[in-house]
Amino acid sequence: MNKQLRRVTILVMLMFLALFASTTIIQFAQRSELQSDGRNARTFYASFKTERGQILVDGEPIAYSTPVDGRYTYQRVYAAGPMYSTVTGYFTVQPATGGLEGDLNSYLSGNSDEQFLERLNAIITGSDPQGASVELTIDPVVQQAAWDALGDYTGAVVAIDPRTGAILALVSKPTYDPNQLAVHDPQLVEDTYQSLLSDPSDPLIDRGIAGDLNPPGSTFKLVVAATALESGQFTADSEFPNPASIVLPGTSTSIGNSADSNCGGAATVSIATALRLSCNVPFAQLAGALGDDAIRAQADEFGFGSSFDLPMSSTPSVYPQTLSEAETWLSGFGQASVRASPLQMAMVSAAIANGGVLMKPTVVESVLAPDLTVLESLQPQVYSTPLNPQNAATMAQMMVNGVSNGVASGARINGVAVAGKTGTAENGDGEPYTVWFTGFAPAEAPEVAIAVVLEGTPCCGNSLAAPIARKVMEAVLNR
Repeated sequence: MNKQLRRVTILVMLMFLALFASTTIIQFAQRSELQSDGRNARTFYASFKTERGQILVDGEPIAYSTPVDGRYTYQRVYAAGPMYSTVTGYFTVQPATGGLEGDLNSYLSGNSDEQFLERLNAIITGSDPQGASVELTIDPVVQQAAWDALGDYTGAVVAIDPRTGAILALVSKPTYDPNQLAVHDPQLVEDTYQSLLSDPSDPLIDRGIAGDLNPPGSTFKLVVAATALESGQFTADSEFPNPASIVLPGTSTSIGNSADSNCGGAATVSIATALRLSCNVPFAQLAGALGDDAIRAQADEFGFGSSFDLPMSSTPSVYPQTLSEAETWLSGFGQASVRASPLQMAMVSAAIANGGVLMKPTVVESVLAPDLTVLESLQPQVYSTPLNPQNAATMAQMMVNGVSNGVASGARINGVAVAGKTGTAENGDGEPYTVWFTGFAPAEAPEVAIAVVLEGTPCCGNSLAAPIARKVMEAVLNR
């Protein structure tokens, strides 16, 4: 064999090996990923010939498929569509989906690895293939209460069982009707989608877990207070100067307390009192004493900087990587460039409620095969331990005081000890506020942790957000 022929032979062999390796990777290593990819048109269109699995809440379908005539064998239907749209998402004739319809497509369409034997059996027996059903952690009573309480506000409600991380309610408004995107007319779907996309109210954005996020305002004082306790340098009784206003270091800009309050009027104020009365000036000084590195590390323990798969992907909340001293002071009461989702602030309360242990949040309780075999079930997972039990108990008591005898009184429930913190975040001179409430109940044996955010309001966390949270917490406690 001459040298030139040998080179050609080697080249052909290398090309064959490369083709063999790439084919093996695609068919085996990347099989699941490619099947679940919403851009996989072949799998996508084939899924319309399968009876797609149901999405269930308390055993009742909120998304299901019904037989139809024509090219598409099944039509997707969403019961109470707008109320659950942030969870279900939509399944449409365009090769793209949202919410659980997209994130759990391999299960719902029957194409997951766990369903291989079922697909094989369907081929052998000639029976119609079916997708797996997904049972959610959502409680329909709590979801309805959150939907009703949010009313016409722009905002979101997230309620979590702090013991397991199970999400009991996830509501965002404005929203949309996924039934309008489930029709079998591609042009109508595209027109509807573009209309929703161009709507200035952003109905496709789940404000509970995603989007541009908002400054958390005074609810972030919980993170700063936790940083102080965990540092070992401060206690709830540690005191700071309490002037009516103070100039930010390195600037000529002064800051004051909400509504120019003197926060009790004393010359100094404890961390506990500053949290109960939501005093900005003492917390700004506390943030300066702690430093942004310590606050950032504590925020990360609560989940800031991380995206959580519910399995819908959440936008990471933000405590900025670099801050000037003045910005660190502002971050002490949730301003500057601090941004958070309601999911994140509910997780802060959930960790405090659960003795300092933060559970990983989820909206899926189980995945069930058509024969009701459990393919996957909720196994509570610890995400982190941002507080030791003693400090968690101290934080809980400070939050109880904030509701019973402080500025979070709008969350009071007769006969129940409620822990909570309000927030009223500024968005610029002359701009409307973003208002918050986060907390949990009952304080002694928490069943629910919650966060409420309202965008574009004149005022205030206690008068607007806290009553919404109260109604949702009451729904949980009255189950």
